[in-house]
Amino acid sequence: MKFSVCLSTGFEGVMYPIPFAGPEDFIRQARRCEELGYHSVWGNDHITTQNYVRDLFPGRPPNFYDPLIVLAAIAGATRTIKIGTAITVLPMHDPVYLAKQAITLDQMSGGRFIMAVGLGAYREEFEAWAGNRFQNPRRGDMMDEGLEAMHRLFNEAKASYDGKYYSYKDVEMFPKSIAQPFPVYIGGHNVEAMERAVKYGQGWLPGWQPLPVMEDRIATLKRRLVEAGRDLAGFEIAPQLSCTVDQTMELAEKRYMESGLVAHRVSLAYTGRDLSHQVTANLVGSPEVILQKIEKLRSIGVQHVSALMFPANSVAELDEQIEWFAKEVMAKLPKD
Repeated sequence: MKFSVCLSTGFEGVMYPIPFAGPEDFIRQARRCEELGYHSVWGNDHITTQNYVRDLFPGRPPNFYDPLIVLAAIAGATRTIKIGTAITVLPMHDPVYLAKQAITLDQMSGGRFIMAVGLGAYREEFEAWAGNRFQNPRRGDMMDEGLEAMHRLFNEAKASYDGKYYSYKDVEMFPKSIAQPFPVYIGGHNVEAMERAVKYGQGWLPGWQPLPVMEDRIATLKRRLVEAGRDLAGFEIAPQLSCTVDQTMELAEKRYMESGLVAHRVSLAYTGRDLSHQVTANLVGSPEVILQKIEKLRSIGVQHVSALMFPANSVAELDEQIEWFAKEVMAKLPKD
């Protein structure tokens, strides 16, 4: 089982107070995660304030950092830890330049980069970015086109693509990535996301779900991979969960429910997830409780608890949670 941390490149206001961490914190935390034995550090992708965050923090826009640039700096300051995006909002990026950036980051990091892509959580953020460049765009169609466009660039010597949203002709994109095939993970937990993962992904990065739902979807995904002739050994199931560690289950739940992450969950209620399960379905609890949850995740097929989100009210508290999880949870797991 692998574990990794999502840094606060785009979490101000969404999960953390404003202001929160800055460039020096990203580098320091990544180095510490490398020392503590985490598999990777990840960054999330936002460009402008969400509507509910404006209501919570009037007149105080959050600081959002480009995750690819942050991860490039981290790659230069570390040696072994992998780096990833959780997630890159694919419909808000040109696939040709995004593919070039991804391959360059792979090359500059010695093959340590993983890129998870998804639709993005907030429609209003997409609309702010899109302006009037599209007429009635459908993000799912943009996602499908972007994945196909990048797949060709990653794998073909000379690639062309002509779609509704994206088009390019005879692009020779070299060098290719060190990591082969280039590790694209697909974010999202609905059926469409799973099908995209089967067709294009080397991993699946859903959000949290009640464990029976997660178990059912993992079984469905594995069946679809087999039906598509995919090698299960080359595919990683890597859900992104949140984590709050404390001395007792009661203290951990109290800390979690008082955090800014809960308002973020409420803002995403349109996804249909039952928020009454958010404590039991995430890694919230004492170290002993969390170890039990991890064993259950392992038993249903989870291989990597990726881009863990640690709600906190200060950088010091975030640092403490990262340390606590590594020393009291990761260190007590059996070695594979």
